[in-house]
Amino acid sequence: MHPLAERIQKQDMRALARAITLVESDDDEKLTLMSDIFSIKKSAHYIGITGSPGAGKSSLINKLLTYLRSLNLSVAVIAVDPTSPFSGGSLLGDRTRMNQHFMDSGIFIRSMATRGNLGGLARATKDAIRICDAYGFDIVLVETVGVGQSELDIMKVVDTTGLVLTPNSGDVLQIFKAGIMEIADLFVINKADLPGVEKLKTTLEEYMMIAQPKGWIPPIVQTVSTENQGMAELFKRIKEHQDYLYETKQGFKRRKHQLTLEVYELIREEVWREVRNAIEKDPAKLKSLNDVEADPYQLAHSWFQEWMSKGE
Repeated sequence: MHPLAERIQKQDMRALARAITLVESDDDEKLTLMSDIFSIKKSAHYIGITGSPGAGKSSLINKLLTYLRSLNLSVAVIAVDPTSPFSGGSLLGDRTRMNQHFMDSGIFIRSMATRGNLGGLARATKDAIRICDAYGFDIVLVETVGVGQSELDIMKVVDTTGLVLTPNSGDVLQIFKAGIMEIADLFVINKADLPGVEKLKTTLEEYMMIAQPKGWIPPIVQTVSTENQGMAELFKRIKEHQDYLYETKQGFKRRKHQLTLEVYELIREEVWREVRNAIEKDPAKLKSLNDVEADPYQLAHSWFQEWMSKGE
């Protein structure tokens, strides 16, 4: 077994952080490490929190953490931050909002930059979740950067997805356009002390009447994170969804779909790594990339075919 995997199994926090850094950097040891991590069977509940910027996702998670710790549950938080187009780093604003939990040994908070990845998640998010699960956390919370046109990746990596909305913010129009309503397992109306709550709730109920979800009907939970209101109800609904997944065929179908997507993604990453290495080791190909008038379609096709023929 990989040394880091052994240390993680013994709940070594330094090894946990080191392993996530290793998969983020796409180290050559990544596949070996993650295969060993996967063999460490755990049973954390993966919860995703998404929603428009300004909906109060981080503040909501901050209060939810306090409630979960009152139940003696250990929690890992993977907070995905937007990436700077200049430095490649992230703002880490979520860690700042949750700083009151840093000294709690039952909580682990890790910010990950999207590094330009579409879908609102970092490429290594799924790996980081599994590493935290192997460590032994009861719950892994994943916060995305904010709803966007293609930000649907959260459904590929978590069991339960909570969509955070706020009254009178225009969130509903944006997410209807993005199609993200379809991936919500529950709706969270945060800042529910503001006017417009009933209108938003009615809109969501009308949406569900039109969508006619089969099986699980997403509940609507009202919270006021600044006043620490609604956390017990929120977690109750999350637990009900977890029970639904494990007591019905729907949960099996979701895990099967996620596994299929993950296998294809890993194959794509491996092929990309091999092809890129082959190109970067060939001076003639690198020279071709300096020609801004070169046909990218022809280069991609011919170089891939060449790589394929060498592997035969």
